[in-house]
Amino acid sequence: MLIVEPAHPRSPGPSALIQSSHALMLDLYPPEDNFALDIDALCAPDIHFFAARDGGQTLGTGALAVRDGYGEVKAMFTAPEARGKGVAAALLRQLEDQARSLDLSQIKLETGEELAEAVRLYERHGFNRCDAFGDYQPNQFSIFMEKNLT
Repeated sequence: MLIVEPAHPRSPGPSALIQSSHALMLDLYPPEDNFALDIDALCAPDIHFFAARDGGQTLGTGALAVRDGYGEVKAMFTAPEARGKGVAAALLRQLEDQARSLDLSQIKLETGEELAEAVRLYERHGFNRCDAFGDYQPNQFSIFMEKNLT
């Protein structure tokens, strides 16, 4: 049974997935266009970090970074063997619920052009493309998306 719960980024299962995610992003994008948070940053007080697991196996991670007036989806990654099984959708629902519990009216995210499956997931869950936000600058690789929660 799939369980999504708060987790610590330094725990073995989540840490391994974060490292796999970072390796993939470095293969796909140049360092200057790679915006993944490292494990230390994912431990900051403004980050709400979750993991999806089935039994003792960590299948996915996701985080909500609380920003000024909105939440930002970070660290979304699903283990390759768990893709297509609802893990990312369950994590995304948890992040949205967490944002609502914090009275955030909107969530935003940055993803990449090469991650078509992720873009489709976000679109299925009501995200729309938007302009760059926060400290991001437009670039040839990024897709920026947002969803109103009210």
